[in-house]
Amino acid sequence: MHIKLWLTFFFVSTLTACAGQTVKEQQTVKKEKEAAVINVQLASGYIQRGDLKIAEKKLLKAIEFDDEYVPAYTTMAVLMTMVGKNNEAENYYLDALDLDPRDPELQNNYGAFLCNIGKLEGAFVQFKKAMGNQFYATPEAAYANMGYCMMQGKKTDYKAAEKYLRFALKQNPNMATALLAMGELGIATKKYLMARAYMQRYHALIQPNSHSLWVQIQAEHALGDKQYFIKISRELLKKFPMSDEAQKVMRLSDL
Repeated sequence: MHIKLWLTFFFVSTLTACAGQTVKEQQTVKKEKEAAVINVQLASGYIQRGDLKIAEKKLLKAIEFDDEYVPAYTTMAVLMTMVGKNNEAENYYLDALDLDPRDPELQNNYGAFLCNIGKLEGAFVQFKKAMGNQFYATPEAAYANMGYCMMQGKKTDYKAAEKYLRFALKQNPNMATALLAMGELGIATKKYLMARAYMQRYHALIQPNSHSLWVQIQAEHALGDKQYFIKISRELLKKFPMSDEAQKVMRLSDL
């Protein structure tokens, strides 16, 4: 499981020009800022449709119109991540943070990016900043990401990870990413009943995918529930026959 990075759509309600500008200059600045907003909105639409080259052009145009418009940089960071250009993505995140260093959602998203590319210590720093911001509307997102990230790498801390994940679920019991992470934690720590319970909650909310089914299959296999193990295994093999998880299932059983 990778931490998800979310595209946020931004709209501008008021555009304030700098003092001392002529009316014509103010109008030009306003039009450029509006153009930046429109280009980011268009880019987000192109990303959703998979037209990534066009999306990149729109984002570059947005930055050209307004080089202080943070959503242009954050959306570009997500796009660069999608195409595997992590160095470029990180630079865009840093550009965004230079412009808005106290935005907790931006800190959380940058932390998620760092966690996904293996820069765990840097990720922890960003999550802690987001969690400590009293104006963050959804701090549980940072807590869940912190918990998941503490399960990665060579120096795992499952005890602390569980603490963060449980806090996230206390704030939002239906937080799917936290439920899945708790299922994974249950497998990693051999708490198979816990893994089963959290994966059942997860699948009650989210359509199963190959990874989530594999997590639950491991729990059922360890618990010795052969009937349910076979049922879920066949579901995975039928829906995701070409997945890596399907190969793992075949190594567990002669299904």
